[in-house]
Amino acid sequence: MALAPRILAVLAVALLALSACKEEKKADVGEPIRPVRTLVVSNGSETRTLRYSGAVHARIETALGFRVPGKLVERLVDVGRKVEAGAVLARLDPTDLKLSLQTAEANVAAARARVKVTEDARARARALNTKGFMADSNLDQADLAFDQAKAALEAAVYARDQAANQIDYADLKADADGIVTEIRADVGQVVAAGTPVVTLARDDEKEVAIAVPEQDVVHFRLEQPVSVRFWADRDLVLAGRVREIAGSADPASRTYAIRVGLSADDRVRLGMTATVEAAVPVSEGTIVVPVAALAGAPDHPRVWVVDRAAATVQPRDVTLGAVAPDGVRVLSGLAAGDVVVTAGTQFLTPGRKVRLDAAPADRTAAD
Repeated sequence: MALAPRILAVLAVALLALSACKEEKKADVGEPIRPVRTLVVSNGSETRTLRYSGAVHARIETALGFRVPGKLVERLVDVGRKVEAGAVLARLDPTDLKLSLQTAEANVAAARARVKVTEDARARARALNTKGFMADSNLDQADLAFDQAKAALEAAVYARDQAANQIDYADLKADADGIVTEIRADVGQVVAAGTPVVTLARDDEKEVAIAVPEQDVVHFRLEQPVSVRFWADRDLVLAGRVREIAGSADPASRTYAIRVGLSADDRVRLGMTATVEAAVPVSEGTIVVPVAALAGAPDHPRVWVVDRAAATVQPRDVTLGAVAPDGVRVLSGLAAGDVVVTAGTQFLTPGRKVRLDAAPADRTAAD
């Protein structure tokens, strides 16, 4: 019976030793390393895309008209016709113009005859004056008549040349290669000088004309790069640049006319419907984090920041701003270069070891 206490004491010591071993093993195992997804915070630049529809126009579109009045007797082109520089587009009746030329030629002949007569009279006057049979005043009159005749001949020659040019003006010619976009007068119509007859669009540089409301026109500047898409071909996207911005708004629509120059492409035709897309900044230097990165109470938000050297996490209080398209804006509490946890925050505790699922530099808040 005396051995019983001793046996009990040995058993107690053994149990204590076994318990200590278990505690030691548990301490050696520790908490498991938690895998998390992260991103690197950066000062991004938020943008939004402005889209406005318009139509393709030629950069230079000219309303051509005759330089002389007359009756239109022939039209040689139709809308859509491609023409080369110098091609005849329409003709006037040249009858009256030819008569004007004949009159001018007759005036030139008469002026030449007058010069001949006055020249002979001046020669006789000089001979008589030399012999003393004519006063100097009469000689001066002869010289004056000759000079007047010469001037009249020059004026008659100029009038004849002008009449000859007007016959050429009876043919309306294209001043450049282009496409006929409009016919404003037809055969049988009497037109005045300068009346538009044919509209010619030069088939070289094209542009898109859009109308932009005043709240968005401030986002456009000259030479700003934009993208242009076309309704007729969804796969066709061309680079464009803002070429012209109206200085004042249209009084009826209160919009500003903007012209966007296009890069050359044979697939683009005049009149096609196009959409101009411009990426404009909303705010600069904004830090945005995904909603999944937020932890804590709604009135006390925080994020988990990774210490790269120790591979541990610590909570950090942040001040939130407005909602962004890809997350929430952070006004304070984070700086560019911080690594924040975006998935797995519910399992984190201060100082806990974590394993990053990818190199955090590969994904940034700007992405």
